[in-house]
Amino acid sequence: MKHKVVDKKHNSNHCMVCGIQNPFSLGARFYQLDNQELVCTFETKDFHQSYPGRLHGGMAAAILDETIGRAIDALEPGIWAVTVELNVKYKKPIPLNSRLRAVGRIVSNSRRIFEAEGEILLEDGTIAATSRGKYLKMEDESIAAETFSEKEWFLLQEEDPEEIEI
Repeated sequence: MKHKVVDKKHNSNHCMVCGIQNPFSLGARFYQLDNQELVCTFETKDFHQSYPGRLHGGMAAAILDETIGRAIDALEPGIWAVTVELNVKYKKPIPLNSRLRAVGRIVSNSRRIFEAEGEILLEDGTIAATSRGKYLKMEDESIAAETFSEKEWFLLQEEDPEEIEI
């Protein structure tokens, strides 16, 4: 099902998931959809390999952690989160050299903690991995150096999709 993109989310320079200056990054781009889910588009490369032709499970966990952890922004813009707990279930091999999607959504939300879940979708829409996590809400200055938001956290100036299928 196609959903309208309602907001584009920030990238950083050096993150292993979304860093634009990190040559080993998954090149993730994050978009908020009209159903309050967050979708991430990313590309797997040979250097993300575990077994030949397959994405390393740690890289799959990283993309899921980042996607579901960022999902809080749909409900509470500007809130940051740190992972308290993450559970990943691997259902299918995730191929290398593929453009894939991950989706995240909030399942419960309190003043300090939220829980979220999501999945990695293969090119044909098959669910390859699922995840559920618990996150602590934090202000950005308590997580990163003062200059992070000014020098490392920005919107990319590129053409974005109007709709994304999930």
